Amino acid sequence: MERLSGAEVKLSKKISCVLRHKPELAGLTMDKHGWVSVSELIKALPTDIETLEKIVTLNDKKRFIFSEDKSRIRACQGHTIEVDVELKEAVPPKYLYHGTLMKNRERIEKEGLHPMKRLYVHLSADVNTAWSVAKRRKSADGYVIYRIDTEAMIRSHCKFWQAENGVWLTNLVASKYLDEYEPLGK
Repeated sequence: MERLSGAEVKLSKKISCVLRHKPELAGLTMDKHGWVSVSELIKALPTDIETLEKIVTLNDKKRFIFSEDKSRIRACQGHTIEVDVELKEAVPPKYLYHGTLMKNRERIEKEGLHPMKRLYVHLSADVNTAWSVAKRRKSADGYVIYRIDTEAMIRSHCKFWQAENGVWLTNLVASKYLDEYEPLGK
């Protein structure tokens, strides 16, 4: 199976920063839906279309998508800047999951899950993905997975959206909808 090289992973992280948080770092203009010109991105980084296509295709989290004609690119979700990535409301499975550091446990159990600097709370459809998300950051204290009762949230008129890469999004998860599913070791 083909994988991204170390240099391509590094470039992917730079693209993620530009498309989710700071297009101005690369001198790019982003439209209200989060799209930027592929040709301008290629000039700004610099890279080439083949490498960019490889990053979009092989990125393990499917963070980016091209427009149909491949003239534009955007991040699927994870933005900290105001954009409308044209999410469509969707009905999630009965349970979604959120993985995080154990040090966040007390705050989450009091206040629930908030988007923090992002536009939405990010949730996973399965425990393994939530665990992978939690493990992105090193922790001496371990990790915890929360199970979210989406049916109860929907009954309370909460909305869910699914990004094009499969990540589930919502505005807030109150603590009453959370159950500690699985504390994980280091």
